[in-house]
Amino acid sequence: MTPKKPFILSVDPVRPPEGLTGAVVAIGNFDGVHRGHRAVIFRAKNLAQRLGRPCAVLTFEPHPADFFASGEKIFRLTSREAKAHRLAELGLDGMIVFTFDDHLAKLDAGAFLGEILVRRLGVAAVVVGYDFHFGAKRSGTPQFLREQAEKYGFLVEIVEKVVADEEGSLDAVSSTATREALERGDVAAAAALLGHPWSLTGPVIHGAKLGRQLGYPTANLAVDSACRLKHAIYAVEVAIDGEVLKGVASFGRRPTVDNGPPLLEVFVFDFSGDLYGKEIEVFFIDFLRPEKKFDSLDALLAQIRRDEMAAREILGL
Repeated sequence: MTPKKPFILSVDPVRPPEGLTGAVVAIGNFDGVHRGHRAVIFRAKNLAQRLGRPCAVLTFEPHPADFFASGEKIFRLTSREAKAHRLAELGLDGMIVFTFDDHLAKLDAGAFLGEILVRRLGVAAVVVGYDFHFGAKRSGTPQFLREQAEKYGFLVEIVEKVVADEEGSLDAVSSTATREALERGDVAAAAALLGHPWSLTGPVIHGAKLGRQLGYPTANLAVDSACRLKHAIYAVEVAIDGEVLKGVASFGRRPTVDNGPPLLEVFVFDFSGDLYGKEIEVFFIDFLRPEKKFDSLDALLAQIRRDEMAAREILGL
C-alpha cells in the first residue's frame, strides 16, 4: 500500500511551497468547510487528478471580515488548525494561508494574480465559486480571472451555484446560516448544513475543580471570545488520542457558581485519566437545555444527573 502523503500547511510562502508546486488551488475562506464549500473543493480535486497535479486550498487569516471590521469579531466556525484537519480528511494535499493584512487588502485584482497566484504559488489551475471576488474593493470577478489566466498560462474553472448534493438541497447552506443555528443552540441543524457535527478543539486547562467535588470531573477548554454558541448543555462526542468517546458538555458562564468568562466543560462518560494539557476535539451532537441558575449546588447536581441520563439516551448508551 502506498503510504499517505503528509498534509502540507504553508503560511505566507514567497515561492511555490515544496510539494504544492504547480498545484490546482481552490480559493476562498471556507469557514466551516460546509457542504457548499465542498462543491468547489471536489471540483478542484477532480481537476487535479486529471492534470496529475497536487490539490490545495488557498485561504486567508485573519478572516477578511475581521480585518475590515471596526467592531465585533466574526464568529469563526473553524480555526486555522481545524480547517486544515477538515481539508486533510477530504483528501487534499495541503492548505496555503496568506496573512490578510494592509498589503494584501490593497493589492488590486491584477496584482493579486501576478504576485500571489503566479509568482508566489505558481498555480497550474484555479477553481473558484461563481460569486468569487478578489483584489482591492473586490474588483476582481470570475470573468476577469478567466481572462487573465489565459495571459499567465493557468487554467480556471468556475463552479456555478450548486443547489443540491447527495444529502439534499443546498439552498440554505452558508457559513452565516450555520453561525445562526449555533447561536440558537441548534447544533443538529448546524451539522446538517456543514455535513458533519460542529466542533471545538483545544488543550484541556485547569478549572475550579468543582465538577470533581460533585462527582463529575470535567475537561475544560477556553473558547475564543468571538464564539457565540448558545450558552447551554449539549450531548457531545469527544476525540481523545484518536479514540472517540461520548459525554455531556456545558458551555457558558456557570451562573450558579461564579458567572465568569465563558468556558466549555466536558464530562466524558466512563473515562478515567489525566487530560490536562492534552488536545481534544469536542463534537456537538444535540442540544439538551439552556444554561440556568440554580438555587443550590444540590439542585445543580440533581440537574447534572438528569443531563447525563438524557445525553446517554441521545448518544445510544
